[in-house]
Amino acid sequence: MSGTISHMSTQLQDQQAAALRALDQAFDADALEAWRIEWLGTKGRVKGLMGGIKDVAKDERKAFGQELNTLKGALEAAFDQRQADTQATESSPMDVTEPGTGERAGRRHIITRTVDDMLDVFGRMGFTPVTGPELEDERHNFTALNVPAAHPAREPTDNFYLADGRMLRSQTSTVQIRVLDHTPPPVRIVAAGRVYRPDTHDATHYSMFHQVEGLYVDRNVTIVDLKSTLLAFAHAYFGPDAEVRMRPSFFPFTEPSAEVDMKMQIKGRWQWIELGGCGMVDPNVLSEVGIDPEVWTGFAFGLGVERIAMRRYGIGDIRWLFENDERFLRRF
Repeated sequence: MSGTISHMSTQLQDQQAAALRALDQAFDADALEAWRIEWLGTKGRVKGLMGGIKDVAKDERKAFGQELNTLKGALEAAFDQRQADTQATESSPMDVTEPGTGERAGRRHIITRTVDDMLDVFGRMGFTPVTGPELEDERHNFTALNVPAAHPAREPTDNFYLADGRMLRSQTSTVQIRVLDHTPPPVRIVAAGRVYRPDTHDATHYSMFHQVEGLYVDRNVTIVDLKSTLLAFAHAYFGPDAEVRMRPSFFPFTEPSAEVDMKMQIKGRWQWIELGGCGMVDPNVLSEVGIDPEVWTGFAFGLGVERIAMRRYGIGDIRWLFENDERFLRRF
């Protein structure tokens, strides 16, 4: 151990690294005891290193002795921890030699499956899936959809506005405008995505939910085409006995407008369930995006994904869909 203090410090670091590598390979009590004797015993390597202090220059012995004590303390602490871990493992009732049970295969979330199934049905009907941003401006969310500036739907209490004037979209109808701004008719698209409204959370309301929006613009499109499309979807998704009815309503971006109800079997009983809104695209909306409403007509509809998923799978509380409780998700 003769030489300069820096050289000897390097040797001590090498010895510590070698000791810790050997400790990592001690997997049981016998191996740990053998390691302790070799490194920390009365005739062990650390004791031998301490005997080399006499070979160090007098003015450096104190510093070298401190480094040796640090090395010894580090190895003792590492040994104690390794011994505690080994004892805990050996006292555990688990047999580590038993074969593992394997991981359960994951599955798609109910909402994802519902959206995929809906898009598949509409895709087979000729609708092209499209997407749009969730962070929007007021033109796409309101103005171009014929929602007046003073309309209650624009109120801050009913929307999530950002400081820069943008907002989290409150409806997937924004995608209609983005498509029509750059795509001349004929257009037949379907858009799915999240929308946001500051609703109080309860069994049927949540501040974030999903919609599937459909739009068809062409020559001579009528409300008969709209109802035929919704009926075809109901039969494909819910079965041949499903029915559709449209109740008169009002939306700024469609005229005439209607609420969409579908009759589906729930717990063995057929019931009418409101799923969303629909109507003929308002001429003002077509004019806003540069499409002549005297030449082109169209229909639009928006269906609530959570409502469909809850009815189809017999889920009684919308909050269960977003709590990520594994016990609930495993049921589906």
